Amino acid sequence: MIYLFLAILSSASIAMILKFSETKNFNRYAVTSMNYIVAFSISLALSPLGSSKGLSFSIPSMLKELSSDSIAKLSISGSFTWAILIGLVGGILYFLGFIFIQKSIKINGVGITGAVSKIGILIPMLLSLFLWKEIPNTIQTLGIIVAILAIILINISFKDIKNLKGFNYIIILLFFIAGFAEFSNKIFEKYAIQEHKSFYLFTVFFSAFWISLFFTIKQFRKGVKITKNDILTGILVGIPNMFASYFLIMSFEYYKATVAFPIYSSGSILLISIGGVVLFKEKLRRKEIVAIFMIIAAVVLMSVR
Repeated sequence: MIYLFLAILSSASIAMILKFSETKNFNRYAVTSMNYIVAFSISLALSPLGSSKGLSFSIPSMLKELSSDSIAKLSISGSFTWAILIGLVGGILYFLGFIFIQKSIKINGVGITGAVSKIGILIPMLLSLFLWKEIPNTIQTLGIIVAILAIILINISFKDIKNLKGFNYIIILLFFIAGFAEFSNKIFEKYAIQEHKSFYLFTVFFSAFWISLFFTIKQFRKGVKITKNDILTGILVGIPNMFASYFLIMSFEYYKATVAFPIYSSGSILLISIGGVVLFKEKLRRKEIVAIFMIIAAVVLMSVR
């Protein structure tokens, strides 16, 4: 449970720091780019590449290993290649998620956007259920249902639903991008060697950095300045951003993905809500208080083995 708690704490820290930066109207793309620099630097520092021997890129051999029904983990060579391939895909998905969240907020509002991005956990949950038979027990299933209902309750109001003009392509793409971005962590953990998780995360954040850098430069050419506060905020965000994924991957060794993902998502919402009250003096509405108690109950239920 300690790894899940650390992942939740890291995730909530990201939201709190970004919330502060938004109130100060910092350069969003500059913050994001600096965040990725810090994240991939830490990941590379933790990577055991310097002590690994015989690493080589062999996509055909890796695919051959994946086709074997008896495989538990890929070989060192295959695992290293897997880290690069899934990391590149994950980096693209992570940044696309950032872009589509902004687009969806503008079109559909914060409530619907927040709910859809969180409900995206259904994708890795269902895929883990069907692909690897990670079936939660009865009590955990009840907890998962309560958690999903709480996520919907805390994010969506009747007004949001009324204002939503059909499920436009932005909201649909956000759901799938958010879900598959989380699933990339699970699929890496399932087949790769754990010692390569730091290099996998380096690949994720390094590829996301180059995409973010493109938009940062584009904004800079339009006259949007980059300040010391943007850089400092990016550094502060980058540390928990890396460790949120790092600890989430480690938690898969102890919890099924069908349980880990809803605990991670609902637990993050819980801490973010508490942080909003304590740090930003936000007032919780009645439905948010109910949702928080539902999340607490759900986390307890999902933790039962």
